[in-house]
Amino acid sequence: MLEELIKLVSLYDIDDIDKIKKAYSFAEHYHEGQFRESGEAYINHPLSVAIILAEMHADTETLCAALLHDILEDTNVTKEELEENFGSEIANLVDGVTKLAKMNFSSKEEQNLANTRKIITSIAEDVRIVIIKLADRLHNMRTLQYKKPFKQKENSLETLEIFVPIAYHIGAYRIKSELEDLSLHYLYPEKYKEIEEIKNNIEINSKHCLDEMVYTINDTLEKERIMHEIKVRTKNIYGIYKRLESGYNLSNIHDLLSLKIMVDTISNCYQTLGLIHSKYKPINERFKDYIYNPKTNMYRSLHTTVFGEDERLVQTQIRTFDMDKIASFGLTTYWYINNKDARFIMQKELKEKYQFYKSLLEINKVFGDNKEFLRQIKSELFTDKIYVYTPKGDIIELPKGSTVIDFAYKIHTHLGNTLINALVNDKLVNPFHKLENKDRVKVITNDLSKPKEEWIDAVVTAKAKRKIKTNLQ
Repeated sequence: MLEELIKLVSLYDIDDIDKIKKAYSFAEHYHEGQFRESGEAYINHPLSVAIILAEMHADTETLCAALLHDILEDTNVTKEELEENFGSEIANLVDGVTKLAKMNFSSKEEQNLANTRKIITSIAEDVRIVIIKLADRLHNMRTLQYKKPFKQKENSLETLEIFVPIAYHIGAYRIKSELEDLSLHYLYPEKYKEIEEIKNNIEINSKHCLDEMVYTINDTLEKERIMHEIKVRTKNIYGIYKRLESGYNLSNIHDLLSLKIMVDTISNCYQTLGLIHSKYKPINERFKDYIYNPKTNMYRSLHTTVFGEDERLVQTQIRTFDMDKIASFGLTTYWYINNKDARFIMQKELKEKYQFYKSLLEINKVFGDNKEFLRQIKSELFTDKIYVYTPKGDIIELPKGSTVIDFAYKIHTHLGNTLINALVNDKLVNPFHKLENKDRVKVITNDLSKPKEEWIDAVVTAKAKRKIKTNLQ
């Protein structure tokens, strides 16, 4: 397995292979005699985590930290020794992914809550800590069959509640989808098998339709000399499960079948859209422009659902090659683009462009109690979202159930403090009005107005609650 890791790394970075080998030897030495529940040598786990990260072109420090990520927790090695051998950057990454010691807590629940908080908030310190934890969780979920049934369900539920939302927020869709499917497999095995069979049948029955579309679109784009690549995708098992649970039937899940069409430039994205519409009739209300209005995790693509052969609905996702990498790997794409400086670029992008980051910092500031912190994180960040528009067309992400007051404070404190009413889709509403997905919101203010005490119980976001309380004092 070490050879596999070195082979992967040598494809994009040959300068620090000796350092990676040193980290492996160090970990192998201190994990000697330790075994996983599968019976295999423990070193295979950190090595597998490093391989997952190397597939994303992770930098040397991240790979070394992955190889060493259980050293502080499972051996007698200290952080100081790690720092002496590998430097402060790697030592800090390893410390970031290490669970807090049991002796610091009066109960297992308190320890778990503190560790979960540590994982979530570590993104503010260094996003690579969270990425290592995601790779760690992914390998643990891939080998969950060796755990007892109760532990399988417990880990799967935690994965869906904590790790899947984190993966979504940093745009790591590929990890997110695999974690979802693995969790469903252990939580509802019969339902998983049922939907897996449905998915397989859909792929078999749709093959002729999709082959025809791929052939036609390929031919059309080649005639226009548009450099491109096309991939076929069926919605993941968990995604189908969620839609069916929400009351959809298979025939009206518009993104059940997808064609991902990658082209070289943004202008060719729009030209490709027109060419596809000239061949296949679109459903107008199913068109989304995420290129000029990216999702809040920076996902960019054009989405259009068209009628394929036999009246099958097929979603086409049109994007550039770079956008496709971001669609699969999110923030970690910067390892592909600029491996050496990726850490700084990822952190800068996170702070400046990702809406959830500011909300996370706000929640961390407001809630000292770990249980309350996690409850707010789940209700505000790790829950169903709505996306509403400002008068300028900017997209604002809010938790479902948010009011006009939440919206106003999300934009700016002064806007919230002086709010009196709002226009939602050109209709006058009061501050307590609950917003719906795709609403257009214009806040009406009066500089003489002040927040009201009854607002506190109406809002759902931590920032709104804190700002209201502060201005009532």
